[in-house]
Amino acid sequence: MKKPANTHDIYLQPGDFHFGERNTRVRTILGSCVSIIMWHENRLIGGMCHYILPNRNRPIHEKLDGRYAEEAMELFMTKIQASNTRPRDYQVKIFGGGNMFPQYMKLGKCADVPCQNVLAARTLIKRYGLNLVGENLGGAGHRQVLFDIWSGHVWMRRVEINTKAPASTLP
Repeated sequence: MKKPANTHDIYLQPGDFHFGERNTRVRTILGSCVSIIMWHENRLIGGMCHYILPNRNRPIHEKLDGRYAEEAMELFMTKIQASNTRPRDYQVKIFGGGNMFPQYMKLGKCADVPCQNVLAARTLIKRYGLNLVGENLGGAGHRQVLFDIWSGHVWMRRVEINTKAPASTLP
């Protein structure tokens, strides 16, 4: 699909959230954070979040914060409801959860932030009955992600960290 005229780019920083219409390209860089991407094929609308942590104990009076997976998903649900669409009609892709410090990984445990972020994404997708169509999660290193709302295409570039190199030491 050809790029529409008057397209604008949005760059998501950690904790940012965007939901919009077809003339938008959304991009971000992920380390241990995770992005959930949702796209409605018929309406050509969708969005992306870039969350940092799975959750927090949000005081009732505080607004939703995209830095947390559960709240980012609530932001999605608010936008989906406002657009008169249904969550199950969206194609969902998830990316990220890379371990930026693999030398400190504890095998067999999901105690680190990247693993908890991945688990949160999968749990939320299941809880909301969403249509997961693609993912690239975990490993060591970071990812660059680009999402074109007009086509639903997502491009991802993964940069792995050399896990065999010893941790650097300071003189």
